[in-house]
Amino acid sequence: MTVANLANCCWEHRRLGMPLVALLLLAGLPAYRAQAGDWPQWLGPQRNSVSGETLAPWEGEPRVVWKQPVGNAFSSPVVADGMIYTHAGVEGKDEEEVTAFDATTGKRLWHDIYPRAAYRSVLGTGPRSTPTVAGGRLYTLGVTGVLSCYDAKTGQRHWQVNPYEEHKTAIPNFGVCSSPLVTDGKIIFPVGGEGTGIVAYDAQTGKLAWKMLDEPAAAASPVLLPPAGDRQHTEVVVQTTLRLLGIEPVTGRIRWEHPLVFQPSGVSPTPLVQDNILICSTQDNGTLALDVAKPSDGAVDLKWWNQDVASYFSSGAVGQQGRVYIVTNLVDPLPRTDLRCLETASGNELWHAPGLGYFHVGVIHLADGKLLLLDDAGYLVLADTAGNRYRQLCKSKVCDGTFMNPVLSNGRIYVRDPKHLMCLEVGLAPANDAAAESKP
Repeated sequence: MTVANLANCCWEHRRLGMPLVALLLLAGLPAYRAQAGDWPQWLGPQRNSVSGETLAPWEGEPRVVWKQPVGNAFSSPVVADGMIYTHAGVEGKDEEEVTAFDATTGKRLWHDIYPRAAYRSVLGTGPRSTPTVAGGRLYTLGVTGVLSCYDAKTGQRHWQVNPYEEHKTAIPNFGVCSSPLVTDGKIIFPVGGEGTGIVAYDAQTGKLAWKMLDEPAAAASPVLLPPAGDRQHTEVVVQTTLRLLGIEPVTGRIRWEHPLVFQPSGVSPTPLVQDNILICSTQDNGTLALDVAKPSDGAVDLKWWNQDVASYFSSGAVGQQGRVYIVTNLVDPLPRTDLRCLETASGNELWHAPGLGYFHVGVIHLADGKLLLLDDAGYLVLADTAGNRYRQLCKSKVCDGTFMNPVLSNGRIYVRDPKHLMCLEVGLAPANDAAAESKP
């Protein structure tokens, strides 16, 4: 979600017992150096839902700059070099479509449709994985595993493969959810199955680079350690249903691993990295933090483990001053999504904002410490977190029910529901005034 992930939708495991309110809600429904303002992949430039921009509280309703129809998906849009990209299912057909729009005007620039295997779900048949833009190319991963590479400017399709067909691996019941990470010339993501728990493909050719592990399918998206790839040897962190791993991206060599209690509901929230601390959230066993600064004998140290901070599939955000934001869930007796602010070093809770959604809330941490949120009923919220508390500043209904995260790029907010992609504009904070004046 995500991609998020739904991008990430592993809670579909429990879909047969899903409360009616959820169905009614939905019925309404890398090593990339980003330019300033780009949001080129799942959870933004550093894959941690952090934006270098700021927003001022708005009055009235956000202005709709443009609006375009799109197909069904849990895949969030991405923005790079003045273009915004969506990945969706084609209604009534076993096909998926990739579309590029001008991020300023909403004009459709290119479009591609390709066939995929049949897939049916109560939650829709569109992609769950969020695309990635890197090195002038756009990479997409469909709900049945079709991995595609496009020229990001022209839409020329360079190559297309399906790891599930190639390796004769069954597609997960909840669909392919993980958003691939592109780094060091490789596209890395979990597949699942015998020898294909994690795979890497060559970003230029689409050829298999390496594969590893006999693991069940996982929905969590990989992250880069450190997030911006600043140290000499970067690592890709992949969370499976059984473990967390630090992997050398070129060869697939495991540098360290940490066991997880088996996650029968799968794993969906994307791990978060702050400094040398890796935070991992699960529904069945809460949230833990690892010190990954200096692995010893292939292992890392557990800093803390809070079993009461359980996250179903929404990914949180990294904060300032040693804070991290975790989206937590209750499913009984009624679904409820909360937001918790924890100290990264200790796991201590600084504040708790209950009832911000039913199943999902997408969160972006802004440069001035505020939070931009989009809940699963389609409400956009700006909140202040000063003084160790959560305080809502403004709230507006901007779209139908959605499990997709918002995107903030160059002062504009992009939101997507099952039928439309929208570009919104609100008042900019003083730090962004110069940028606002330069906009057409």
